[in-house]
Amino acid sequence: MLTALTVGQVAERFDVTVRTLHHYDQIGLLVPSQRTSAGYRLYTGDDITRLQTVVVYRRLGFPLEEIARLLDEPSVDVGEHLRRQRAAVLTRLREMRDLVTAIDRALEKEMSGNKLTRQEQKALFGGSFSEEYEQEAEQRWGESQAWKQSQTRTSKYTKADWVAVKAEMGANNASFASAMADGEPATSERAMDAAEQHRLHIHHRFYDLTPDVHRNLGDMYLADPRFTKNYEDIAPGLAQYVRDAIHANADRAAARAAAEQS
Repeated sequence: MLTALTVGQVAERFDVTVRTLHHYDQIGLLVPSQRTSAGYRLYTGDDITRLQTVVVYRRLGFPLEEIARLLDEPSVDVGEHLRRQRAAVLTRLREMRDLVTAIDRALEKEMSGNKLTRQEQKALFGGSFSEEYEQEAEQRWGESQAWKQSQTRTSKYTKADWVAVKAEMGANNASFASAMADGEPATSERAMDAAEQHRLHIHHRFYDLTPDVHRNLGDMYLADPRFTKNYEDIAPGLAQYVRDAIHANADRAAARAAAEQS
């Protein structure tokens, strides 16, 4: 028989954060059945079984609200949900295989030093690449220093450079999505760190970007439906989360700068 475990023991055993377990408790998804005399949470065997199910569903990409329904509503057809998720995973696997093919082709030509063709850009970046949007961006910002700086930098990029840019973008989006899925608020250190990595990616790869100007990009992710869709396709609500994390990170940077001057 499993002895009741503390929050820290559960977090270590199942590779989740204590903050995540507290969040699950607060929303009623996983409420520990016991408490110590001092009021500390204790997880019983049934609690652990429920957590194992939650962890599996999270890895499959289920939102927390849907996981709660699956666990607490007997009328919900769990098998149907899993079949749908399996189909979604298979679709994602096909997309990833296509991306691997595009990356392999780019790596084969690494030594050529040529820029990506339009077809190769579409294969590598998928829906996030649009000739129409590129033309619109040039019309709107073509005279700005940031646009000129970006064009100067990217004109020297090889196919391998673009593959690296794509990988960095994917890793950053995953950091945002993971933090949001774990219940971290957009003002948390984890979310703000993801926002800072987002800023540094643009700062190093495209054009100089201060935390304060970074706010404008965050706002655009909500104002422009095309940017919003890119994030919403990853996870519902992610565009707003990214915007809020960017603003929180800019506030943090401003506070640090003020502290250094005082």
